[in-house]
Amino acid sequence: MNTWDELAERYVAVWNEPDAEARRRRIAELWIEDGLHCTPSMEARGHAALERRIIGAWEKWVKGAGHSFRYAGDADSHHGGMKFHWEMRSPDDTLVSLGFDFLLIGADGRIAADYQFIER
Repeated sequence: MNTWDELAERYVAVWNEPDAEARRRRIAELWIEDGLHCTPSMEARGHAALERRIIGAWEKWVKGAGHSFRYAGDADSHHGGMKFHWEMRSPDDTLVSLGFDFLLIGADGRIAADYQFIER
């Protein structure tokens, strides 16, 4: 596993994290202080907004529906940009959603900007 795979694994893990303190710590480890996460319909900037965004997804999809997020194993990176796919799986392991994230990585190795796309 390379460092890009490790970063993608840690990124996906935060969306499954049930413990508030652990989630907060993971967010700080993953994103710079004013880090950006955006989808076509929303934007979250900074650790507090990222935490609200991740809690909302966790409450709806993980806690509420019993789904889990998984890294798809295809991270690639060059020149400060990184891309990878993730899957949302149902409790019976059916693929519910396929997502794609493009990250801009800051000088300290944390995420500066995260552009998320839902492909399925």
